[in-house]
Amino acid sequence: MDATRTILETVDKLRQRRTAPLVLELDLTEGLSEGPPADPVGALLSMRKARLADVLSGLKRARKDPRVTALIVKIGGNPLGLGMVQELRTAVLKLRAAGKRTVAFAETFGEFGAGTVPYYLASAFERVYLQPSGDVGLTGIALEQRFLRDALAKAGVEYQLGQRHEYKTAANTFTQNHMTEPHRESAGRIAESVTEQITAGITEARSLDPARVRELIDQGPFIGVEAVEAGLVDALKYRDEVYEETVGEDAHLLYVSRYAKTALAKRLPHPGGDVVALVHGTGMIRLGRSGRSPLGGGGAMGSDTISAALRSARRDEKVRAIVFRVDSPGGSYVASDAIWREVVLARRAGKPVVVSMGDLAASGGYFVSMAADLIVAQPGTLTGSIGVFGGKPVVGELLGKLGVVTEAVTEGANAGMFSTSREFSDAQWARVNAWLDRIYDDFVGKVAEGRGISRDRAHELARGRVWTGADASGNGLVDELGGLEDALALARKKAGLAVDAPVRTYPRLHPLERLRPAESSEDRSAALARVRLEAWGPLARLAGELNLPSYGPLVLPGWWTIR
Repeated sequence: MDATRTILETVDKLRQRRTAPLVLELDLTEGLSEGPPADPVGALLSMRKARLADVLSGLKRARKDPRVTALIVKIGGNPLGLGMVQELRTAVLKLRAAGKRTVAFAETFGEFGAGTVPYYLASAFERVYLQPSGDVGLTGIALEQRFLRDALAKAGVEYQLGQRHEYKTAANTFTQNHMTEPHRESAGRIAESVTEQITAGITEARSLDPARVRELIDQGPFIGVEAVEAGLVDALKYRDEVYEETVGEDAHLLYVSRYAKTALAKRLPHPGGDVVALVHGTGMIRLGRSGRSPLGGGGAMGSDTISAALRSARRDEKVRAIVFRVDSPGGSYVASDAIWREVVLARRAGKPVVVSMGDLAASGGYFVSMAADLIVAQPGTLTGSIGVFGGKPVVGELLGKLGVVTEAVTEGANAGMFSTSREFSDAQWARVNAWLDRIYDDFVGKVAEGRGISRDRAHELARGRVWTGADASGNGLVDELGGLEDALALARKKAGLAVDAPVRTYPRLHPLERLRPAESSEDRSAALARVRLEAWGPLARLAGELNLPSYGPLVLPGWWTIR
């Protein structure tokens, strides 16, 4: 009898859960994953992170779902890049326009620190709540660059670096002790453009005057009570108070990513249906396969992996269009060119390619994007940086101070030209410059071809300069301002597919295919990433800036991340 009652109670609870109002929840404490994990280490590191694509898909469906009454998001902890924040803001504003309640909660927007971009995200919500002990670090945008030339000189290290052209300022870290005028101009415009975007977003969402928002940016940071008085925050509440007010007793609380996956399981496409392929390219661009080092340093976009994924999508008869999601500061020129070629081949095969740019798609990240039918970027995406630099550090003097003697036996006049023990000879330096000229000419020529502009105009926009997505759009380097959902919609339209045509991530592999060795480079399992045991580990980023062999010469100048 008791067992029967327990079963009936359980069935009743399940029935109530299926019919109860839904309040969707998103915890951004650990940040978001840009795409699916590319390797075992990435899978472990992203276990507790929601995927951006799942969140966007869930919020899109929630707009038309009568069961969904509200969205509550916890902001804070691991900061998000500006491009990702703008994708989330757009999704939240659309949900808000659909009549759903949207609530943002944070313990603090910067605890004795900057919190401009996290607050910018929160401003999109109908209600913004702050823990009573929290602050709002609305302080504006700062791009800081350190210069190591004088410090390296004291240690006996000199850099011989060439760059194309004046705005390709990654080398300036090692060859200058101050910002050059082009460097300051480029950085200044980026800060100005981002500030314009943030001011406009807060102005519209919080119903404030633009001049007043600009005043508030100059007056921040704010103690919680001051933030409420300024109209930046609606009330000071603890988490339990926010949830009690928003969720209520009858509603069922569900993470957005779980909601999205549940909905997807209910409407899996027929195996024979046409699809849009989604290929993710994330991290520094390198030759070989994607992956990351277990020692740290982030993931890498391997040319073999991405090329194999694009080939697989191109040859799949069910794939009608490809969306290539790029979030990369660049890297190897040769690897970038290999990926560029696969984009060209996909278009020749009659499959439209739409690039969706994330936080960064600069230098090599722009190289792999420029051949697409359409390029979509967020206003705050950092892109462009069409240029090149290269050279080497000369550490002979440092080694001498340490008592290290270097001797070499060579055959060939230039056999030792890349040794860091001695400078380039005049003839060797001429070869380096010829190499840089060749890369830059190829880059600019392909930009002109891909974007349908003259070579002179491409050079004018290039010269190594970094642009925000908003400015790149005005200059013709980007076609549309928007996010991943916009790119998918454009791809469906260009391929003549239904507006709800399914999306499949490529490479699409059966679990057994992941275990067996690839039969050839044409095998789909050749697109799998791997764990890389690289010596640089957590210094991989610095190695890229130093132009050490791990990555290559097409790198975004500096490591500006707008957060």
